[in-house]
Amino acid sequence: MTKNTGFICDESYFWHDTGNGALFMLPGGWIESDGHAENPATKRRFKNLMERSGLMKHLTQIAPRSATVEDIELFHGRDYINKVKELSDIGHGDAGELALVGKGSYEIALLSAGGAITAVEDVVSGKVDNAYALTRPPGHHAEENLGMGFCLFNNVAIAAKYARKHLGVEKVLVLDWDVHHGNGTESAFYDDPNVLFVSLHQDRNFPPERGMVEDIGTGKGEGYNINIPLPAGTGNAGYMYALKEIVGPIADQFKPDLVLISAGQDAGLFDPLARMMVTAEGFRQMAQFMLDLAEKHCGGKFVACHEGGYSTAYVPFCSHAIVEAMSGVTTEVEDPFAQAMHTIPTDELFDIQKEYVDKVKEIQSKYWNFQSVTL
Repeated sequence: MTKNTGFICDESYFWHDTGNGALFMLPGGWIESDGHAENPATKRRFKNLMERSGLMKHLTQIAPRSATVEDIELFHGRDYINKVKELSDIGHGDAGELALVGKGSYEIALLSAGGAITAVEDVVSGKVDNAYALTRPPGHHAEENLGMGFCLFNNVAIAAKYARKHLGVEKVLVLDWDVHHGNGTESAFYDDPNVLFVSLHQDRNFPPERGMVEDIGTGKGEGYNINIPLPAGTGNAGYMYALKEIVGPIADQFKPDLVLISAGQDAGLFDPLARMMVTAEGFRQMAQFMLDLAEKHCGGKFVACHEGGYSTAYVPFCSHAIVEAMSGVTTEVEDPFAQAMHTIPTDELFDIQKEYVDKVKEIQSKYWNFQSVTL
């Protein structure tokens, strides 16, 4: 069954300037610049692939609005917001830790957060069935008063808070499958029982001290923060095991009114900043699992907001597969890289991967019943 899938993007997103560098480091000393990892190429090539495949013509194009300062203040402090603007006006600077700001980045970041809000508005109102927001700069590392890990304003956290405050949404499930822990989003809802936050990430990658399985929330939010750190090398089977064994049963009990995905495709097979080996087909399976949960509990209200992903060659295929799952449209695009690397056992569940997931179940069994029937 095809869906009315909204697609949000703006040319401005590709103009956020992170400057020169190599991976996440600035050039200089022994480091020769070959382009900063968080550059427009992966996002632009994803958009290009959808146009080339014909998938784009099946999507409903939605123009993002800029978030207001009041929208951003749903999570971030005014002093931090002003700092980002000042650095943007100057034309360069770091808003915290590896959160580079270029000329005009403030206005682009407002439009990025506004893109996430617009996607949620249109899905909740029923204008579209679901939506993919190709937002940039990303957001899930941004803390209340600190930019971090390429992120300036926390798009998903702001959109979730906006949905609860302005759109009558009571309960939100945020699943962050970016390979790096969504520390900023975790902080935003750590004591909030109305927002269930689940992070699937490579264990101790970035930030290395965050995303521990023992971090379960506090106060009324205790048990509503679920970290699923996974060992390097976890592929499709390990991710799907985590979704089926943990996310499905918990979602059945939480019964969300809206599902938000922090869609970072840096768990992909060739990402330079991680080692997780998920294929495009793996991302399709994860998206379909979460779409089915959204259909089961909240009439399919599902929004994916783009986060990380740094392989310019491979991110487009992973993201394209996600949108195919969302729209129900199948194109002629096949994953040439997975075919070439077919000997890598991404679809095999290894004991170490199972042990990591089962440890999370053990800790979370204090709060959730894992005997519940899932999809």
